[in-house]
Amino acid sequence: MTFILFFEQLLNGVQLGVTLFLMAAGLTLVLGIMNFVNLAHGSLYMVGAYLMVAATQWTGSYPLGVALGLAGTLLVGMAVEVAALRPLYARDHLDQVLATFGLILFFNELVAIIWGRASLYTSLPAWLQGHVELLPGSIYPVYRLTVIGVGLFVAFVLWYVVTRTRLGMLIRAGASNRTMVAALGVNIRLLYTVVFGFGAALAGLAGLMAGPIYSVQPGMGELILIQVFVVIVIGGIGSVRGALVGALIVGIVDTLGRAFLKPLLGHVISPPAAEAAGPALASMLIYLLMALVLAVKPAGLFTSR
Repeated sequence: MTFILFFEQLLNGVQLGVTLFLMAAGLTLVLGIMNFVNLAHGSLYMVGAYLMVAATQWTGSYPLGVALGLAGTLLVGMAVEVAALRPLYARDHLDQVLATFGLILFFNELVAIIWGRASLYTSLPAWLQGHVELLPGSIYPVYRLTVIGVGLFVAFVLWYVVTRTRLGMLIRAGASNRTMVAALGVNIRLLYTVVFGFGAALAGLAGLMAGPIYSVQPGMGELILIQVFVVIVIGGIGSVRGALVGALIVGIVDTLGRAFLKPLLGHVISPPAAEAAGPALASMLIYLLMALVLAVKPAGLFTSR
């Protein structure tokens, strides 16, 4: 029974990890390529979830709702980049932090005005409901397995685009020397808008997949954004491979810590003390891990080349 529980929690950690990767991949592209600190990335995660709920209710089709939610988040991200963020590229990081923090407040109030402050819950189609038996005695939700599969597929597609396509070549060149890329005739502003838009779409994909597992509510992007920054620091700023590895590590450590740290402490200290200290220590694990990684490799596990 203990092994089955560990196996299921390990899968839950992988599921959280791929969700964090979808967020971290878009944010690390913006931070590593555009040198822009975007605190509003979590708001795009929230926008994707809300647009998917609205589109699903409007069309009555879950796949169509997902497609419209992704397209809508892509357009919202590109519009925000053009209207609000483009003038900030030449400013220092403090100005970028303050401006994108203002965008967080704006998006939180906007979704509250449109959809209200109560949590929304999405219903899955019949083919995503139910459970499958992965091991004897281990029953796991189909939807969580789908999230893992989609996240890993997106990771492969993103790796292929960045390393094997012309767009990826331009992205990597823009990260290395944007002035030279612009001098060679590449529209660097359009490139930045496209990168930011696809980063927003990745955040929206993470949000719309997380919606049925958790709930859709204003401010849902702030908590996960903190974990995403931890992922980027551990994996290495600007590295998509680092974002994937860091996200899986953070997801697994956080999930296993919350599931097993308190019972393990109960064998070492008194049960009341373990009851009080376990949740606090579990919430600190990923930050202790980040400190350990930075002590050994200050640039993260994978530095972008």
